[in-house]
Amino acid sequence: MHFIYSLLLLVFPHYTLASVDPKNVRCLVCQSVVEEIDSVIQKVDPKRTMEVGSYRLDSMGNQKQKTVSYARSEMHLTEVLETICNKMDDYVRATYKTSGELTLLRLIGADGQMNPDLSHVDIIQDSDLNKSLKFYCEGIVEEYEENILRLFGRDADNIDIKLCSNEANLCSHSESDADDYEFEDRDEL
Repeated sequence: MHFIYSLLLLVFPHYTLASVDPKNVRCLVCQSVVEEIDSVIQKVDPKRTMEVGSYRLDSMGNQKQKTVSYARSEMHLTEVLETICNKMDDYVRATYKTSGELTLLRLIGADGQMNPDLSHVDIIQDSDLNKSLKFYCEGIVEEYEENILRLFGRDADNIDIKLCSNEANLCSHSESDADDYEFEDRDEL
């Protein structure tokens, strides 16, 4: 990863040493975590299910179990949360050239190619090579694990806003802003 970061600085010499507000970075990390979890869930075969419930017998001798989607099961989501922060190694801090707005940008897209948005940003060089992104992610996942499991488990709408703004108070947007602002859309490019 360090090699890729160094190579990026050579290929894209537009970088800055700007200081950034840690609260803003935590907000962006939270939003990225939601996007990454959603991406993992979308890759699971929707036909894959599993039995959940109690294996204890009721007074009639029956087990109370139900079939749920594997992708949104607590077991699968817990497995996802164990490794999701490793994906933060693939991100860099950057500012949009047009607005100066801070963003987190994935270096390599899902297709394995360099992110085409890199030409629209100035990468922020920092002393820890973005290791703090993983640190922030781990803190968010640890502190809000139950919230994440609940929201993703029931396939709630606007999870990024519900988790990052309403429950964790890491971002300043609320659900009432959802019509005006979508975290996933970055139209300013």
